[in-house]
Amino acid sequence: MVPAKQLLSTIESTLLGPSPPTPAQRIELMHAIHNSFSSFQSLLSYPPPKPSDRAQVQSKQVRLPDSSPISLDDQDVHIALKLSDDLYLNEIDCVSLIVSANQEAVVLDQGLEVDLVSDIQKYLEDLISAGLRQRLISLIKELNREEPAGQGGPHSELYVLDSRGALVERRAVVCRERLIIGHCLVLSILVVRISPKDVKDIFSELKDTAAELSGTAATLKQQITFSLLFSLVISFVSDALSAVPDKASILSCDVSFRHEFQEIVIAHGNDPNVEGFVDCIRLAWAVHLMLLQDGTVSSALSTDLKNICACLEVIFTNNVFQFLLDRILRSAAYHNDDEDMVYMYNAYLHKLITCFLSHPLARDKVKEAKDKAMSVLSPYRSGSHDRVHEGNLNSQQAIEPASLPFVSLLEFVSEIYQKEPELLAGNDVLWTFVNFAGEDHTSFQTLVAFLKMLSTLASSQEGASRVFDMLQSRTFRSVGWSTLFECLSIYEEKFKRSLQAAGAMLPEIQEGDAKALVGYLTVLQKVMEHGNPIERKNWFPDIEPFFKLLSYENVPPYLKGALRNTITTFIQVSPIFKDTIWSYLEQYDLPVVVGTNIGNSSQPMAAQIYDMRFELNEIEARRERYPSTLSFLNLLNALIAEERDVSDRGRRFIGVFRFIYDDVFGPFQQRAYADPYEKWQLIVACLQHFQMMLSMYDIKDEDIDSVFDQSQLSAVAQSAQLQMQLPVVELMKDFMSGKTVFRNIMSILTRGVNAIITERTTQVYGQLLEKAVQLSLEILILVFEKDVIVSDFWRPLYQPLDIILSQDHNQIVAFLEYVRYDFRPQIQQCSIRIMSILSSRMVELVQLLLKSNAANCLIEDYAACLELRSEECQIIENSREDSGILIMQLLIDNISRPAPNLTQLLLKFDLDTPIERTVLQPRFHYSCLKVILDMLDQYIKPDVNALLHEFGFQLLYELCLDPVTSGPTMDLLSSKKYHFFVKHLVTVGVAPLPKRNNTQALRISSLHQRAWLLKLLATELHACDISGSLHREACQSILAHIFGKDIIEDGIHSSTLQNGDEDSGAGSMSKSKVLELLEVVRFKSPDTYPKFSEAVRNLKYVSLVEGIIGNPTTSEKGGIYYYSERGDRLIDLASFRDKLWQKFNLISPQLGSFASEAELGEVRETIQHLLRWGWKYNKNLEEQAAQLHMLTGWSQIVEVTVSRRMSSFPNRSEILFQVLDVSLSTSASPDCSMKMAVILTQVALTCMAKLRDERFLCPIGLDSDSFTFLDMLMMKQLPNGACHSILFKLIMAILRQESSEALRRRQYALLLSYFQYSQNMVDPDVPTSVLKSLLLSEQEGEDLDLQKIHKEQAELARANFSIFRKEAQAVLDVVIKDATQGSESGKTVSLFVLDALICIDHDRFILNQLQSRGFLRSCFIRISNFSSQDGGRSLDSLQRACTLEAELVLLLRISHKYGKLGAQVLFSMGVLEHTSSCKAVNIHVKGSLMRVETKLGRDVAMDIDRQRMIVAPILRIVLSLTSLVDTSEFFEVKNKIVREVIDFVKGHQLLFDQILRENIPKAEDLTLEEINLVVGILCKIWPYEESDEYGFVQGLFGMMCALFPRDSENQRKSELKVFQLCFSLSSYLYFLVTKKFLRLQVSDVSTGYNVQQQPTLALLGSLLNSVTATLERACEEKSLLLNKIQDMNELSRQEVDEIISMCSRKECVSSSDNIQKRRYIAMMEMCQVAGNKDQLITLLLPLAENVLNILLIHLQDEETVEMITHGAKSDLEQDLPWLCGKLVPILERLELLSEDKTGHNLKVFRRLVNSLKELAIQNLAL
Repeated sequence: MVPAKQLLSTIESTLLGPSPPTPAQRIELMHAIHNSFSSFQSLLSYPPPKPSDRAQVQSKQVRLPDSSPISLDDQDVHIALKLSDDLYLNEIDCVSLIVSANQEAVVLDQGLEVDLVSDIQKYLEDLISAGLRQRLISLIKELNREEPAGQGGPHSELYVLDSRGALVERRAVVCRERLIIGHCLVLSILVVRISPKDVKDIFSELKDTAAELSGTAATLKQQITFSLLFSLVISFVSDALSAVPDKASILSCDVSFRHEFQEIVIAHGNDPNVEGFVDCIRLAWAVHLMLLQDGTVSSALSTDLKNICACLEVIFTNNVFQFLLDRILRSAAYHNDDEDMVYMYNAYLHKLITCFLSHPLARDKVKEAKDKAMSVLSPYRSGSHDRVHEGNLNSQQAIEPASLPFVSLLEFVSEIYQKEPELLAGNDVLWTFVNFAGEDHTSFQTLVAFLKMLSTLASSQEGASRVFDMLQSRTFRSVGWSTLFECLSIYEEKFKRSLQAAGAMLPEIQEGDAKALVGYLTVLQKVMEHGNPIERKNWFPDIEPFFKLLSYENVPPYLKGALRNTITTFIQVSPIFKDTIWSYLEQYDLPVVVGTNIGNSSQPMAAQIYDMRFELNEIEARRERYPSTLSFLNLLNALIAEERDVSDRGRRFIGVFRFIYDDVFGPFQQRAYADPYEKWQLIVACLQHFQMMLSMYDIKDEDIDSVFDQSQLSAVAQSAQLQMQLPVVELMKDFMSGKTVFRNIMSILTRGVNAIITERTTQVYGQLLEKAVQLSLEILILVFEKDVIVSDFWRPLYQPLDIILSQDHNQIVAFLEYVRYDFRPQIQQCSIRIMSILSSRMVELVQLLLKSNAANCLIEDYAACLELRSEECQIIENSREDSGILIMQLLIDNISRPAPNLTQLLLKFDLDTPIERTVLQPRFHYSCLKVILDMLDQYIKPDVNALLHEFGFQLLYELCLDPVTSGPTMDLLSSKKYHFFVKHLVTVGVAPLPKRNNTQALRISSLHQRAWLLKLLATELHACDISGSLHREACQSILAHIFGKDIIEDGIHSSTLQNGDEDSGAGSMSKSKVLELLEVVRFKSPDTYPKFSEAVRNLKYVSLVEGIIGNPTTSEKGGIYYYSERGDRLIDLASFRDKLWQKFNLISPQLGSFASEAELGEVRETIQHLLRWGWKYNKNLEEQAAQLHMLTGWSQIVEVTVSRRMSSFPNRSEILFQVLDVSLSTSASPDCSMKMAVILTQVALTCMAKLRDERFLCPIGLDSDSFTFLDMLMMKQLPNGACHSILFKLIMAILRQESSEALRRRQYALLLSYFQYSQNMVDPDVPTSVLKSLLLSEQEGEDLDLQKIHKEQAELARANFSIFRKEAQAVLDVVIKDATQGSESGKTVSLFVLDALICIDHDRFILNQLQSRGFLRSCFIRISNFSSQDGGRSLDSLQRACTLEAELVLLLRISHKYGKLGAQVLFSMGVLEHTSSCKAVNIHVKGSLMRVETKLGRDVAMDIDRQRMIVAPILRIVLSLTSLVDTSEFFEVKNKIVREVIDFVKGHQLLFDQILRENIPKAEDLTLEEINLVVGILCKIWPYEESDEYGFVQGLFGMMCALFPRDSENQRKSELKVFQLCFSLSSYLYFLVTKKFLRLQVSDVSTGYNVQQQPTLALLGSLLNSVTATLERACEEKSLLLNKIQDMNELSRQEVDEIISMCSRKECVSSSDNIQKRRYIAMMEMCQVAGNKDQLITLLLPLAENVLNILLIHLQDEETVEMITHGAKSDLEQDLPWLCGKLVPILERLELLSEDKTGHNLKVFRRLVNSLKELAIQNLAL
């Protein structure tokens, strides 16, 4: 059996949905209803209790049908037994009900397919024929009994819990069930005609139920009685009407039934209430017999006639029509019954009365009743209206017209068609009756009743035209329009004459005339309301007669009310009438109509005797009826509502406002009212006026001081100032001080929602009370919107409304509880909006609700409101009028507010403990969270609930994002109870996207749903703690589903999918949902440019619209835009329409009053075109935003996975390539918008970066015992074909037609990342020399060597250039344009791209292009034009410096890539000249901490190092140019290159001096590099300078003296750079020794201060000793490291950790990393250290050779030796032997260096050492 709730949902979604049912829905529906056949057949029929079943339940082990045994706890047993006792149910069935609770009459709509309707109808016919109707009848009886199965026994609980957990009265629930069954009974009769037995059973139950109504006004019981009554009425009418020649009436076939029922129905009873309902059945039975007369035999005919006559006699004697009016049609129970049922009741009453009036017997009886009424009633009543109301009537006047059947019949007909005027269409019988009833009226009572019927018949356009023609053509002798106007004219003339006669009394208006005039005016009102809009303009062109009686005191107030109501109808007829009405009101109506500024008429008001206040307080108040005041308010409200000129801000209406404020609404609670309906009409009119004042007019700046200005005025001045008051200001003052209007509105609202619900369902005025509540809440919202503007200025006299309300917490609770009011959604929406406002203003709101004990009720009320909205079947077009959306927005808005906040309350977080520790249990607590999760879990009615689903996902995402609620929410969603993440990937994520044509709104919402879902998944992947099994399994499941792969945990493959029907991890990439999700958004974005279509552009006024569209302000500030609930800026179509009309009226003022229909039609057509364009623009903009939103969500989940969770996959490179490839393909597509391309490029950039990291990360899946160095080379390198694909698609993306610099910057970064990836097939941190050393020992049997790797690298580089070469011209056009015309950041990255392109250049193609395009020349110009201002401290200056750096790097790359040719090109183009002109070289700011203003407005401390950005690159360029010096002969001192470099050095002497004076031991790496560059330049070119006036030679010698005697042990940190410096200096010294024949002393013997300092041979010896020691140490350390690398698998974890700690790489390892990863990290670190040692060795060997050569030259040169030996003083004679003695042990150590350890060929080196050693030994003997 299908659960009832699921069955109802299936029926609603299939039959009542917004779109026709699909084949799948139809199959599901038919399957569900067929499976429920037996349940329907035995509806609510349950077996009684059984002792054996009770014992089974008490045993706590129960076996349900078709189910395995289930276990019960003590609470379950208690509930089951309690249900059994209270409801007289079987104990096992009670257990079934409990299980169902834990799991949790449709009328076929038009437009369904015929075969579906016939299938369902056949099913219903079978079901009803199988006994359903009999079961319904018996249930109505059984449920009314005082027993556990009905109303409840003496020991039963009086209250029960409803579905939301609220306590309700049991009897009320049972009555509601009986009413629903009664409605089902009515509907069943429409499907299958009733049987005679059922008629008698229903009739018997009707009498029993009607008897219970005596002395009670229980609404539900009345409605149950009505359902039984109309079951019989419909049965008799439908059975007779469905009789055809070949299909007789079911009831007529049973002769005995007809005879028996006639006797039953004609029998009289004692209960008048029951007799009234029986009379109604007699009427229906009589009509049934009338309809069957033609099909019966003569004997039966005579019997039926007798029966009909007998029934008619009783019907008219008892006046059943009056009973139908008073007890049924005009009762509150009938008005408040189900709308569909009431419509059906009226429809069959229409058929009933039509058949009744069409029969001759009935017509004769009606004629007899009419004649009787005419003879009994007097044509006039004498006396004044006061005497009539006082009851001074004679015996003839005492006959009430309501007791006469004819009058009651006319009113009965009026009442039937008043609500359903469409039933009048084609009703010739009724119009025939109208012609009969309209003749020969001799009394005003019948005339009034007839006119009332005419007014009802004029409630449709066809009826209005027909009634107008009928009265215009004088169809009736005494009834016509002329009679109305003649009567008005006669009385107006009488009043005029009496005023002209001195001392004459005003004449009285006869009551008959007054009532007849009211009847005529009511007919006219309906005619004008519903008449044809074109024709009605000419029906009554002169409306002045309706005004002329308004100012006279003796005119009855109800007549004045009718006059004003009639005038009101003309306002909508034509704009001309509105101005006419204003002028006539000023001329004729009572004072206090408007303020003193109304109109331009100079007509004095002196002729008017009294004003509206007098009429209200002295005349109407005495009678306790207020028709005149009510009509006055309605008329003024209607006129004000049509006002478009708000420039006076309502000042001209201050008189009306004060009258309503002071006299009508202010004392309304103290007044007496004869009719409460009229009371609430007055209240609604007052509230409408206040609402209009607040909504039409705004508070402005000048109003802020008005409060204080008025307080300083005198009494006389204040009286004069009264006319200058503004209604909106006065209302704001009232509310902000808690005065009259505020108190009265609070008195309405604080009646409480329960009291309002009761009155709404039990009183006739209930709907007016409901409207008053709605208006009161809307007024509060308007005040809330305005009080913040003035509250700060009006304090302390006036306070914000929330402060006023907080003085009594009961007030706040009262109107917040209106969310429970589900009769009118607008009231719920207002309550929710007020809750939203208060939650933003009152921090203590939640505590207030908790203290008032209203919190739990509100939690349930909001949940019930949301659940009820989720079960709706029709789409709510305006989301601002959707209660569910408002609740979702309320929850979302309050998430981030301080705890405890409203969201936490309504979602049932535990507010008694820290919110973070809450354990959410939505299955046990009824709240909005439960409703939302169930709604998303079941995902029912996705088209109707699209926005609810969307905001549901957003709410959960925001909850997971909030630091307070994230923990409990993510724990809940990750639990296995919901499988939330994975389930919705299938149901929502990759589901087909709805088409744009018919369901664009659904398409937009569907995209947003996916976006929020993906963001939610990304949040879980990013923020969850995977140390716990709950979130770890959730993350693994998400990853496996999204990427369609197995995942790895701790090196072991594991599939986390629980459901066999889902994609398993073994699936191929074709099943990857990450690609399917991207496929969803791969469609061309709809056009959102504010361009008009051709159809609109061809319109006449379209040029005026562009100004409206171009104004970016919102509608609240005079524009046409508004921000939707999603944050999209859309066109407010209502504001757009109003603005268009304003524009057109300014251009053509005659449009308002004198325009022709053709002109108006053209304007309307133009506006309609523009509104359609605006609607399409909104939808397209929303769709584009939704597309971007989903793509953003997709990018987030991809980037989070790639960044944080990628290690879980064994095939990471494949996944990364797939995502990268599809991202580039999509971004290059012409259908891809630029915004989408930016997002996709960012994703591709992340994937590319991860691919680069991935290549050199620790391999996954390798056994730790077999991990070797070779594994580092066997990384996941993408095939060359994949690399080619990436580059090609990236180039296509760069060349896309629609682009921007921001997009291209990302694309350039991606291109640079790709080049880095493709240029390093081996980890660049592992030196080649180390690779060679390791490969020599690892390569045995392996076909792997560096040559092969380098060959593959070269092939890829050539292929990259080949691909680029095909689109080179276009790419260079784009890149060079960005490099020259883009922003500074754009220029910088573009220059880096050119740098990368040069790296892959072949045959100098790029260089030639840069030269031919003049780009290099422009670079030189920009470098030379760099000014000192560009080196400032602003962000722009910093960016300009970055650009300069990039330009210098590009020039350096040219020199490096093309060697001497590149340097020659640069030199020939004047690179030195331009760099010399660059002012940045002289701005040598080092390590300065600068405050830079960023574009976000924040000050950021930034360390701008000009050395790194500008100085160092320039020095590198100059140094690269010195490579050209080697081609020159030494003595060619005129060499141009040398001269220009020397000139550059001389031009920047200060810079060179500053760098040379740096303290080398304390210098940082950058400073050391600059010193190296300066020394390298000087060492290259300064030997060519003949003079040393700049002191550079002495500076170099001084540096030698400082560096050569260095202690290598104390400077190991920077030893590589220091030895590089030593090498440059040694090379310089070697040059001087060899080329300039410089000879050095053995030691420093100079004592004078003026003697230049020079290095000595002793210094060189000291340097050689330091180099030797460093060489020995480096070789040993390198050998040790290589051995450790080879034995890595033998090292323990402790030893591995020691290596990592020694390398200072602890941050790379976490405690959870296994030994495999630790060994890999240690191995990589040791390779890098070994590489550094090898680099040091490579540097030290030539340095040692330089020193050895210098020493060798000195020892070989005889002159030098002789000079040293013979020229020195006696105390230095031993210097040379001493030096040689120092050298010999050093040289011996050098001889011991091993080629294996150094990795270099030492043959020449050893020969040099041996030669020097021999000379040294020889000199030892000197």
